[in-house]
Amino acid sequence: MIYQSNQEMVNSLVESGYLKSPLLIEAFLKIDRKDFVREEDKKVAYLNAPLPIGFGQTISQPLTVAFMLENLKPQPGDFILDIGSGSGWTSSLLAYCVKPKGKVFAVERIKELCEFGKNNAQKYNFVSSGLIEFFCQDGSKGLPEIAQKIDGFSKILVSASAPKLPLEWLAQLKDKGRIVAPIQSSIVLVIKENHKILKKEFPGFSFVPLISS
Repeated sequence: MIYQSNQEMVNSLVESGYLKSPLLIEAFLKIDRKDFVREEDKKVAYLNAPLPIGFGQTISQPLTVAFMLENLKPQPGDFILDIGSGSGWTSSLLAYCVKPKGKVFAVERIKELCEFGKNNAQKYNFVSSGLIEFFCQDGSKGLPEIAQKIDGFSKILVSASAPKLPLEWLAQLKDKGRIVAPIQSSIVLVIKENHKILKKEFPGFSFVPLISS
């Protein structure tokens, strides 16, 4: 179904139970998906389905993004690593949630998409304000130098499917931190607590593969 407005799309996500928390509902309302699709796809921006953004990549289905972010639980002040940032939509939703003192580190390996995402996020002044920093590089190993500098990421969101969870991501996560990532055809929630790893799996999802250089 193609919704006629961002508001209509968000209302549907709330009614169907995918969007629940007030902060995320507000973020979805303020950050318009239409600003993150290609010009030729503006008319179908509110379709509850993935849309192509070029180079074999997509902007994820709204329902899937809502589900992942509800499990990630972004909060003001979080430092979040966003791997496979693509169109910049998830990075911008996260930036809205972590402001004013948090930060999103967006990683995209395809240079043209990295620039596309950066330009889209700047429509909300998230780049110039320092709320999002973009890295045009392979995200499969995370950002070890940044993680060390900030004493670990609060949360890690991944938007491409890995065959298994890289140990580097776990190493760069703070205690009580969360990772939400597609592993094969499941979305996996990982919580790191007192050096223990708690894992929950939600099967039945499809993502583009995570490419490691």
